[in-house]
Amino acid sequence: MDLGNLQRGYIDYISALFHEMEKGFLDSQFTQLQQLQDESNPEFVLEVATLFFEDSEKLLNELSRTLDQQAVDFKKVDAHVHQLKGSSSRIISNSIGAQRVKNVCIAFRDICEETNKEGCLRCLQQVKQEFYLVKSKLETLFRVW
Repeated sequence: MDLGNLQRGYIDYISALFHEMEKGFLDSQFTQLQQLQDESNPEFVLEVATLFFEDSEKLLNELSRTLDQQAVDFKKVDAHVHQLKGSSSRIISNSIGAQRVKNVCIAFRDICEETNKEGCLRCLQQVKQEFYLVKSKLETLFRVW
């Protein structure tokens, strides 16, 4: 595939993500994030996204382990959800779609306050679903980038 086709594919994919703004996949802050990337750090966006993915996956695994315990420590669950929500509020995630992850985390914390294990397990599944959807879309973006 030649460079022109690659660039068109990238532009088409970005356009599609912008059209999905109401779903929280991409907003105008993505352009601002791209502007932070320059010749001295051409992999900036990819590096920040990779760190976000790694941190979030560790937190999701820790949440799963904590909720698998016989006696659930809801304060620990809340602390992990709070940390995940914070990660989802950083510039990379707000710019490229983890706003949806953040929104589910807000509901998750409310359920956690009720010490509702079943509700927490449902919220964990929702958070995972939103996270992996965002991750998938970003990985596709980085492949055509």
